Amino acid sequence: MNSDELKKRAAARALELVTPGMRLGLGTGSTAKHFVDLLGARVAAGLDVICVSTSQVTEAQARALAIPMSTLDETPELDLTIDGADEVDSQLRLIKGGGAALLREKIVAAASSRMVVIADDSKLVTQLGQFPLPIEVVPFGLEATRRAVIAAITAVGAGGEIVLRRKPDGSVLVTDGGHYIFDAHLGTITRPEALSAALAAIPGVVEHGLFLGLATAAILAGGGGLTILGTLE
Repeated sequence: MNSDELKKRAAARALELVTPGMRLGLGTGSTAKHFVDLLGARVAAGLDVICVSTSQVTEAQARALAIPMSTLDETPELDLTIDGADEVDSQLRLIKGGGAALLREKIVAAASSRMVVIADDSKLVTQLGQFPLPIEVVPFGLEATRRAVIAAITAVGAGGEIVLRRKPDGSVLVTDGGHYIFDAHLGTITRPEALSAALAAIPGVVEHGLFLGLATAAILAGGGGLTILGTLE
């Protein structure tokens, strides 16, 4: 079974958590895309839900499937968010932002009573950091912010190359919010809570990809079946 099939299996299990009348947060990325596709089929069959997306890409996908959509201004409290992750550890700490939607993903997750991560089991790690940590920043004062990010990372005992994310054509990637992203290639993050606090204190940093204390469960699909971390209900 390839990675894409495993992602579909995790998404299908997450769909079992959805009940009529729910207010759902829809994540961004390859695994979340499978969930939205499956949800669209359920909606077409009569399921009544209202959803908030974490990105323009997910919004367009959901609307194309005729999934009823709202915003956090109209629906500020959500029952459940289903989203992917770039890394997850045994304590349900995450790295997210590979799809450049980390700011909106974190806002939606924080507005939800539950956040369930869906992924293939290759995303389960013993220690966060192999996946580059996305750090969303404002374009103004970019070099000053980069230096502050390096200082914050060094202060918590980490280190590595800080790279401005670019599109395949070489131009700087701009997020849905109009920001840039630094990818921090740290290798290991031994103190994620300390790093989270240090990055959050930098004025030019809008958000970072450490999702701590937000996920309530994870559904990880592997060749041997599904592994559940945390509590689904």
